[in-house]
Amino acid sequence: MRNTIKKLGTKATEEKKSEKQKRKWMIIIGILVGLIASSTFLLVTKKVTISVIIVFGIPILTYAFFYFTNNLKKYRRVKKMEEVFPDFLQLMSSNLRAGITIDRSMLLSVREEFDPLDKEIQKAGREIATGKSMETSLLNMGERIGSEKIQKTILLIISGMRAGGNLATLLDQTATNLRESDFIEKKAASSVLMYVIFIFIAVSAGAPALFALSTVLVEILTTLLAGIPAMDSSVSLPFTLSTISISVNFIIYFALTFIVVIDILASLVLGLVSKGEEREGIKYLPAILIISLVIFFAIRFFLSGFMQSFFQ
Repeated sequence: MRNTIKKLGTKATEEKKSEKQKRKWMIIIGILVGLIASSTFLLVTKKVTISVIIVFGIPILTYAFFYFTNNLKKYRRVKKMEEVFPDFLQLMSSNLRAGITIDRSMLLSVREEFDPLDKEIQKAGREIATGKSMETSLLNMGERIGSEKIQKTILLIISGMRAGGNLATLLDQTATNLRESDFIEKKAASSVLMYVIFIFIAVSAGAPALFALSTVLVEILTTLLAGIPAMDSSVSLPFTLSTISISVNFIIYFALTFIVVIDILASLVLGLVSKGEEREGIKYLPAILIISLVIFFAIRFFLSGFMQSFFQ
């Protein structure tokens, strides 16, 4: 039994070391890619400021990508455990009604289709077998899983065990309540579908179209005002026309920056509205970014060509 627990502890330590090693390599790769990209850009364009932004920006973006993907992976793992937890409680209730003890009924309720919850239950069972109390093992399992819903359910089970009531009935009722809660959450998500569609269209199509139109308008006004001769200072007019001091490239970079920022914020809002968690919206971010950038450059291309032919 000691060898089994030792292997289990070694495996958990190896998983943590593997995650730290992966994070370290992601940072190193980001720094190397940033240095190579920055050096190449500096040699080609001779622009120091943008090269400095690249050398710091790529490692930050690389680490942010690793952090968000890893966080989303853990969140999906927790959600999968929450989905199968009511089935586990019902199986445990059936075993208790058959006259099996609490610790044995918990271990006998483990199924392969409950993965990854089955591994956490097995760890709790091993802790009970090595001398830890049932309450401590269940609380440790809730902490390892990291789900508030499961932790509250475990606290309810522990209070039922302390009260000495009918634990099988309590587990059945808890499983039913968890399923009803999941059903209500899915119903709420379907009712806000129109809001999700509206936000998606407004961010991925509406905002890029308006930004593209504004950049083309500034470009046309710059061209027109540059050809207007200087006005005589003695003539008084209710308004004056002067050249635009802001460059068109600045407006384009400004628009692209705001499009990216708006897309990131909108993806988080979509996750919060549809699933109740901001990180769930990260999966929408690549699609929103691609669509918005394609629409921005496409509208700029067609409007620029049309306006140039119109004013020629």
